[in-house]
Amino acid sequence: QVQLVESGGGSVQAGGSLTLSCVASGYTSSSHCMAWFRQAAGKEREAVASINSYGNTHYGDSVKGRFTIAKDNAKNTLYLQMNSLKPEDTAMYSCAADTRATICARLYVNWYEYNYWGQGTQVTVSS
Repeated sequence: QVQLVESGGGSVQAGGSLTLSCVASGYTSSSHCMAWFRQAAGKEREAVASINSYGNTHYGDSVKGRFTIAKDNAKNTLYLQMNSLKPEDTAMYSCAADTRATICARLYVNWYEYNYWGQGTQVTVSS
């Protein structure tokens, strides 16, 4: 079973930066994909960024040009580099992963299709 442990959340001023980390363990398949989602109070879960089994990335419209998703395979860690943070970025950020080839070959995977989730880490951006 894949386990995901997230860290790096916290409070930051608008315009600042944060890097979130998601350490993955328990992979049994060479095919894998990972993603970041977020959910703000009173809002639906929103896709932030993802990377498929081919290394292709996808970003939500609201974070394009500001956030970068990356995997460090040597450290088994997924990162989300967040720059130019805005108050509207305030949310619980969650890491998701899957190991199914048919799922992970796709350019985009919906949140409810991912098999594995981390516990979430809170990001608060103040003005």
